[in-house]
Order: sequence, then structure tokens, then C-alpha cells
Amino acid sequence: MKTATHSLDFRRLPTDYAGLVSMLPLRPIHDRIDVANASEVLDALAGHDLTADQEDYLDVLSDLVDKYETEHSPLRLAESTPLDRLKFVVEQAGLSASDLGRLLGNRALGSLLLTGRRQLSKSHIRRLADHFRLDPGYFF
Repeated sequence: MKTATHSLDFRRLPTDYAGLVSMLPLRPIHDRIDVANASEVLDALAGHDLTADQEDYLDVLSDLVDKYETEHSPLRLAESTPLDRLKFVVEQAGLSASDLGRLLGNRALGSLLLTGRRQLSKSHIRRLADHFRLDPGYFF
């Protein structure tokens, strides 16, 4: 039976490709548990100085998650607004409005963005795109 992983610490992750693959093999993602496991690893790797092997692993794992999400996501880009897309990624990551604000450097900002009282700036978009490993155009 599959189970989701628990909070991973970047310092304990393997630095070589083979070690990362042995921890979480790079295989097609079939269900939400696979996505949760992959997302846990992505979150642990994101925002750190990575080795070349970690970068390669992160790129492939991101592609696998993106492929699954594209095929199974109820959110269609053409039919959604930038606010819809922001809410979607925040929800998928399990973040609160405060978490979003802290990510962007101002705790109160998260609530303002998620309620539509404030729009994303270019610097917010860059930070979000880097954090969630998305193309910045996703938020336009």
C-alpha cells in the first residue's frame, strides 16, 4: 500500500542522482499519493543550492508532476484567471494566506492577494514561479 512521505529535511537528502532515485524512483505519477510523495521531495529541494545531480533530479520530477497535474487538474488555464491559478497552487501546496505572505516577504500580503484586493507584482510572480517551479506566464 502506498503512503505519502512525511516532512523531508533538505540536509538529509542524498546529493547524488542515484541516491535520490533510490529514495523516490522517477516513475510516471498515477495518483494523488504519488503526487504527494513527489511534492514532498520537490518542496524539500526547492529554494536550496543544489548539486548538479539534485538539479537534474528536480527537473525530471517536476516534469512528472506537471504532466500528471496537466492531465488531471480541474483547473484549465484558458478558463481561469491569474487569481484562480494563484489560489490553486496555494491550495495544492497546502499553504495558508499567511504562508503565502511570508513566502513573498509580507505576511499580510497573502490575504490581500487571495481575496483579490491586491494584484501580483512582477517580483511576486518571479518569486512564486521559482518556488513552485512554474513558468512565470502561469500567473498572467
